[in-house]
Amino acid sequence: MAALVYSAIASLDGYVADRGGDFGWAAPDEEVHSFVNELERPIGTYLFGRRMYEVMEVWESDEILDGQPPCMREYAEIWRAAEKVVYSTRLQAVATGRTRLEREFDPAAIREMKDSAPHDISIGGPALAGQALAAGLVDECHLLLNPVVVGGGKSAFPINGQIDLELLDQRRFGNGTVYLHYRLGG
Repeated sequence: MAALVYSAIASLDGYVADRGGDFGWAAPDEEVHSFVNELERPIGTYLFGRRMYEVMEVWESDEILDGQPPCMREYAEIWRAAEKVVYSTRLQAVATGRTRLEREFDPAAIREMKDSAPHDISIGGPALAGQALAAGLVDECHLLLNPVVVGGGKSAFPINGQIDLELLDQRRFGNGTVYLHYRLGG
């Protein structure tokens, strides 16, 4: 059975974007980006909400890679090789390869996907992840905390209620970013 993994890059106070929607402070340096690549390598399918998909679809184009370090090209290759499912009632069509559009998030369909998937599944974007967390579908969380406090914005965990976590791993990077790997329900 595949694990459903929620990955997020957040501020120290738990936001993935500030009040103005900016998340430029979350851009990983080469060391962190290379580590993220290793985390993403076992992922066979990405689940995205519309907003996260619109942010991520830039990885389909080689233009973003011009003049960038090799870790970015490596990430683009990992992202392009994976299947992608976008959940949206507003999006008319998808613009990336290996991508399908679903109109609603169906927890039963995700359970079936987990049961049959040969590789782990990643869920991206706090709104969609919040639905999966509420349905008890998320198995693990990869959280990268940046050394910045933004004071408000879009929460990495938009949930009502408590989620118990078991710390599995941690790592500190040269730029002050901290990685925390949790199993849910610990």
